[in-house]
Amino acid sequence: MYRSGEPYLYASFGEAVISLHWAAANLTCQEAQKNHSLYACVSANSTCLRVDSTYGYVGYRCKCIDGFHGNPYVVNGCVDIDECKKTPGICKGICHNDIGSYHCTMCPDKTEYDVTAMQCVSRKKQNLLIDGKGTFKDNYEEITFEKNQGLLLEQLISSDENASDKTKIFSLEELEKATNNFHPTRILGHGGHGMVYKGILSDQRVVAIKKSKISKQDEIDNFINEVAILSQINHRNIVRLFGCCLEIETEVPLLVYDFIPNGSLFGILHANASSSFRLSWDDCLRIATEAAGALCYLHSAASVSVFHRDVKSASILLDANCTAKVLDFGALRLVPINETHVVTNVQGTFGYLDPEYCHTEQLNEKSDVYSFGVVLIELLLRKEPIFTSETAKLVELFSLGKKVKLIRDIVADQVLEEATEEEINTVASLAEDCLSLRRDERPTMKQVELALQFLLNKRLNSYRTVQANKEEMDPFIMTKVQHSTEKSNIEFLSNKATISSYQTGLEHEFMSSATIPR
Repeated sequence: MYRSGEPYLYASFGEAVISLHWAAANLTCQEAQKNHSLYACVSANSTCLRVDSTYGYVGYRCKCIDGFHGNPYVVNGCVDIDECKKTPGICKGICHNDIGSYHCTMCPDKTEYDVTAMQCVSRKKQNLLIDGKGTFKDNYEEITFEKNQGLLLEQLISSDENASDKTKIFSLEELEKATNNFHPTRILGHGGHGMVYKGILSDQRVVAIKKSKISKQDEIDNFINEVAILSQINHRNIVRLFGCCLEIETEVPLLVYDFIPNGSLFGILHANASSSFRLSWDDCLRIATEAAGALCYLHSAASVSVFHRDVKSASILLDANCTAKVLDFGALRLVPINETHVVTNVQGTFGYLDPEYCHTEQLNEKSDVYSFGVVLIELLLRKEPIFTSETAKLVELFSLGKKVKLIRDIVADQVLEEATEEEINTVASLAEDCLSLRRDERPTMKQVELALQFLLNKRLNSYRTVQANKEEMDPFIMTKVQHSTEKSNIEFLSNKATISSYQTGLEHEFMSSATIPR
């Protein structure tokens, strides 16, 4: 089924959104699967995709599942992808193709992986090396250290004056002591690229320590990417990187951050109703403004332009003063000078992903803008980006709600109580602009920050005006009160004198009458 009048059809699959111009039939996947004779996705290892347009649901189409490619509309049309042949060097060892996937194993004993040849080669015999502590480090440890790019990090930190001023190299012993040997009770949560522990350093400073779950090469590369970026960033609304651990015993570098005590914006917005910690509308406006400023800094004001690539409410932490701190930089990408975008594998969180980025794999600053637009809707509606068993998306609910209702009819009750109608409409319009399907129609993060800052300043100025008017009225009110009080006192004393005179007269009359004969 082709819809010529709908240029912006798109289908959701996992975390990807694919641009389409047609659908197999005007049915839901559940409806189509009930009729086996007419169901179009006949190949094994195929799946059904929901197809939407800017005006609503259109139908479904088919796709081979991950690890397979081909034609899902014919029997056995989806065939296995041999990732080992398709992507040489995908493993830093031996690649083994599996049906629908692949797995890697280490190079055999006495061999090592040659990056140039992209295969295991005989290991050259080397003598034992002595590290900076005066202890011996055998050849295998040296290779592991190099594989984990520890040397690259050492060079990075030692060569960057700004980085070396604030980025410390921690020993594994220090971090084990700080986390009680990475005890499960110290786990704060799972970050986008690793496990995060709470640690207390010897100087009693509380920190968060990120440790990778699995030492895949791409995850190691993400850690290196994160250190390289954060060591160059200095902004009050970005989580500070204290340092990292590069010792050979660690399978991957460990990253040490400032500890942010109040958790994430996501956790607070979507907490149970019984939670005593709530953010006021003033807080929400300020936090949104601060987060927008941090992203604007990354895009244009940092020493090197950076795209976050995973903007979401869970990536915005709140410190003890509820100041916003943007984090989760494992997915960040540095942008070469004079380039407006980079081509990458799609990364991000379903519900926040820019549809155009998913389709083209071209990442630019407007991808972060789209994701931030979803955060603005969260602040208005207080709903999660993905909800219900049908994985309905918040963006769809917002777009549909704005078409059939007034925006004030779909926002959260607390927002309706605390925000003015102008503020609600302004934030809703800003979110709508951020969520434009066309990137060139979205504002920049600088424009978003300025719009929010203007709204916040206007709200703060209204408070100041009320306070100023109150202070200006206070002397007048006090004068009126004093005048009224003085008048009341005079009247009270006058009345008291009259009553006293009246009582004296009655007493005199009573005493006089007592002498009259009866």
